[in-house]
Amino acid sequence: MKGRHNFSAGPGALPESVLREAQQAIAEVPEVGVSVLGISHRSRWFREVVDEAEEHLRVLLGIPAHYRVLFLQGGSTQQFSQIPMTLLRGAAHPAEYLHTGYWSGKSIPEARREGPVRVLWSGESDGFRRLPTDRELETSAEATYFHYVSNETVEGLQFHRVPGRDEVRRICDMSSDLLGAPVDMGRYDLIYAHAQKNLGPSGVTVVIVHDDVVAATPKDLPAMLDYRLHAEARSVYNTPPVFAIFVTLLVLRWLRSEIGGLDAMASINRRKAERLYGTLDGLKGVCRVWAAEPDRSRMNVLFDFAEPRLTPVFLREAEEAGFLGMEGHRTLPDTVRVSLYNAVTEASVDALAGFLEDFARING
Repeated sequence: MKGRHNFSAGPGALPESVLREAQQAIAEVPEVGVSVLGISHRSRWFREVVDEAEEHLRVLLGIPAHYRVLFLQGGSTQQFSQIPMTLLRGAAHPAEYLHTGYWSGKSIPEARREGPVRVLWSGESDGFRRLPTDRELETSAEATYFHYVSNETVEGLQFHRVPGRDEVRRICDMSSDLLGAPVDMGRYDLIYAHAQKNLGPSGVTVVIVHDDVVAATPKDLPAMLDYRLHAEARSVYNTPPVFAIFVTLLVLRWLRSEIGGLDAMASINRRKAERLYGTLDGLKGVCRVWAAEPDRSRMNVLFDFAEPRLTPVFLREAEEAGFLGMEGHRTLPDTVRVSLYNAVTEASVDALAGFLEDFARING
């Protein structure tokens, strides 16, 4: 909506051009003549949608041929179970996990259902305000795999390096920062991301998985949790979320044709984050950034007010002024969370920074 700025943590903002194309497709996909909501997932048109979306992902991320690109369902929550069911059952050595925030904390109990888990580091005692340094991680070359979350959306923490050993299978939940910047795919055995941040709308989960992991899938898993079956069916094993995958395709086209790729997207995201953090740092005494400076997320900026009474006042006045979706997660109710996903424009961030400065001047 004109004059509104969507900073929601998820589902997040979508590009204006994508919304227009999706709106048209709901009425009618021109080359098919019917609504996208009524096109069969077994049609040639949808097969081409999936294939084109995969091709864009391969180009944007530099995905080699020995990785499968899967469009699945169930979000990251399903992957929390599917990954250890695939790799950890009967394992002789533990999988290693980092506990860096709310979402990584969700993944650990699910892994423990399937096999041994060693938590290398937890930030819980510090309130998840920082990430571990490499010196704090006593990784093992014999670990079954190493799992971490690249960007913690709740606490506003982001890895700006790749932790773990290259000789150990590295698995990463990139739900909230995949496609925000280039990725060195060769250092990962599996990356997963539900699409409601930078990729597209909710309902589809992208899994990029090495052929060796697919081959390691036990044969006694339920079919819906079997990477091999999904790879063989090229993401159409069951009825997939057709509309969500179609909109994801539109987002991928936008990233390539309008933005110019992930290097350009990373530069835009860096400027947005620097603008907002710079404003918050200039308001010390009124606002406090949650995350330690080296670990600040470029996707989710979390802060609070020195006077907690100001949080509800700020959120109410911000919403009245057109700034939406900035409430902190329910586990951190006195915070403000500003999500700067790919589709959030620099103009929106500039407008919010100005609003913050005015609010602090009046209330500080």
